[in-house]
Amino acid sequence: MANEIMLKYGCNPNQKPSRIYMEDGSELPVKVINGKPGYINFLDAFNGWQLVRELKKATGLPAATSFKHVSPAGAAVGLPLSDVLAKIYWVDDLGELTPLAAAYARARGADRMSSYGDFIALSDVCDVCTAKMIKREFSDGIIAPGYEPEALELLKEKKKGNYAIIRIDENYEPDPIEHKEVFGITFEQGRNELNIDKDFFSNVVTENKDIPDSAKIDMAIAMITLKYTQSNSVCFVKDGQAIGIGAGQQSRIHCTRLAGSKADNWLLRQSPQVLGLPFRDGMKRADRDNAIDLYIGEDYMDVLADGEWERVFTEKPPVFTKEEKEAWLSKATDVTLGSDAFFPFSDNIERAFRSGVKYIAQPGGSIRDGEVIEACNKHGIAMSFTGIRLFHH
Repeated sequence: MANEIMLKYGCNPNQKPSRIYMEDGSELPVKVINGKPGYINFLDAFNGWQLVRELKKATGLPAATSFKHVSPAGAAVGLPLSDVLAKIYWVDDLGELTPLAAAYARARGADRMSSYGDFIALSDVCDVCTAKMIKREFSDGIIAPGYEPEALELLKEKKKGNYAIIRIDENYEPDPIEHKEVFGITFEQGRNELNIDKDFFSNVVTENKDIPDSAKIDMAIAMITLKYTQSNSVCFVKDGQAIGIGAGQQSRIHCTRLAGSKADNWLLRQSPQVLGLPFRDGMKRADRDNAIDLYIGEDYMDVLADGEWERVFTEKPPVFTKEEKEAWLSKATDVTLGSDAFFPFSDNIERAFRSGVKYIAQPGGSIRDGEVIEACNKHGIAMSFTGIRLFHH
């Protein structure tokens, strides 16, 4: 390993020169095994690695994340997939998945539109099963603590041999004080450490205080995902994976609406109407993802109009009506919601409830906490105040 890696350019082609390096002259904790990762690739890689490392520490399960533009499009731990999830994630032809492969299938599959061209982070050594899945997806690169020999050879075949593959020293620990330069001025702060132990979610402020262990795992996933998501941010989680992430919005209700709409899309993709879509043989996964996104959205005629549907389907599907979608979404339950800062208004709770939210974790501290708690009580939602804000910039 070297103490610096020269990059082609910075965030944009006109930003030269560019490199990553260790200020103290020590060796970098990463090695580029293949390809030429760029400036944004490394930002995604380092944020993603921290996320999955903390997910594994908090849950004891292998973890994966799919990063795009310095925020996660998805994050998950390695729980088994149902037959329905395997189908909507396009992995039902791969047979039984390893826990790490299941984690990445969940991370990639939650929001496949946003994950297209992602940078992947894995908490564990990349195995062959996971590599086979990654090999057929459009992705910019990967960071992991290691690679099985056969898995590494599979990944090296991607992008005509130019796929970015990074190995990180899993024992590397950064200094407790971090620095960032903006406009020639150096900022300094202590690292935002988050230790999620058995008592982290114990301050339950609502009438409903029943938060099962499975929901506490989902709360941990939400908190850690938010820690590495550009703020403001809100995260919907269910069954060990983020299902909707709203990042970088100036208003928290816009965060909640964005994340909620993504969670709704995840739920709608599991409906009989979508599972039964008669796709033409040979369609690429990305094209199917685009078609599904149009079909379940307001612009459904873009894929159902005469002259359009014939390119995608073997027969014209019926319109997925607003009433049918609302009926399907009304079945949603046991969804967890996390927020990186307090909810200033109860409208966030009302929107979350419509997407099946039953458990909430947030810092608390708003002058309207009482109104937010009252809204949770009205809907039987259990809410924990963590007391820790998770802004990330």
